[in-house]
Amino acid sequence: MCRPTFKYHPNAYELDIFIHEEGECSVCNQLRHLKYSADFYSEEEPEYICPWCIANGLAAEKFAGSFNDYIGVEVIPKDKLDEVLYRTPSYISWQQQVWLSHCNEPCAFLAYVGAKEILPFWDELIEDIEQQELSADFVKANLSKDGNMAGYLFECLHCSKKRLHIDLN
Repeated sequence: MCRPTFKYHPNAYELDIFIHEEGECSVCNQLRHLKYSADFYSEEEPEYICPWCIANGLAAEKFAGSFNDYIGVEVIPKDKLDEVLYRTPSYISWQQQVWLSHCNEPCAFLAYVGAKEILPFWDELIEDIEQQELSADFVKANLSKDGNMAGYLFECLHCSKKRLHIDLN
């Protein structure tokens, strides 16, 4: 069976958002081999959510939950907000996830990044760095994929502009 794709999270399967674990999905009750492992905001804590039930919105509907918190999503039209909240897996971060947007639409989350990975896009990202009140030298010296100052790289689906959110532990 083909895995579902996620418009705003095209690399979800490569970024440890899903783990290879056999189990019965708490939503569709089917035996699956990919278990969602990032945040899900709900009063109930389902044991197992498969990617198919995220993509079709059934997991969010069944458990009255969301995969991303609306507070962390930049202002966008409601239909696109609903897709990010209810049909897009989150990403793993230190603090509250932030979902960046551009051209009036959510950006696609690409990867966890450090200073080395963002150098080719530095000019595009400097505005995001300054908005987070961080100095360029500090970011170049401390940003890492998995350290106390982690970077989250996004890309606009319309114009391909890169965006960066930085999270401090």
